[in-house]
Amino acid sequence: MANVTSTPHPYWTSVPSPLGPLLLTAGPDGELTSLSVPGQKGGRGVPEGGRQDPGPFRAAEEQLAAYFAGELRDFRLPLHTAGTPFREKVWAALDDVPYGSTVSYGEIAARIGASRAAVRAVGGAIGANPLLIVRPCHRVIGADGTLTGYAGGLDRKVRLLTHEGALRP
Repeated sequence: MANVTSTPHPYWTSVPSPLGPLLLTAGPDGELTSLSVPGQKGGRGVPEGGRQDPGPFRAAEEQLAAYFAGELRDFRLPLHTAGTPFREKVWAALDDVPYGSTVSYGEIAARIGASRAAVRAVGGAIGANPLLIVRPCHRVIGADGTLTGYAGGLDRKVRLLTHEGALRP
């Protein structure tokens, strides 16, 4: 009998956006597992063993188009991430950062009940966020208001925050 292994990201598609083509992956039940941009630090490529199929991504594609058109502020998509319990807490806290606003890494640490000493770990978890845009890590900035780190590149972070009205052009 053949050894069958399954990939946690069996489906993928590419969706056009103002930031360049977005690579989306989904699990076997159609839940979104990652969203990355070209050249992303730590970004995922096309999943090995996955197959291109736009079917599982119809809702994500529609919501992303509405977001970039300025018609959607909150994504409502089935998501599935696989991180440590700490990372999952941080990522869940990102979901509560409102459209058009920003928070500091320290504020995210406080929201999850972590100490100020955990800010670096919070930053690491945010940097490992597999769902750019949908899970809005671009809304997290330095305590002094500076734009720091973004896996998709600071230029894209500026574009997203400007799009949402958190930065002036």
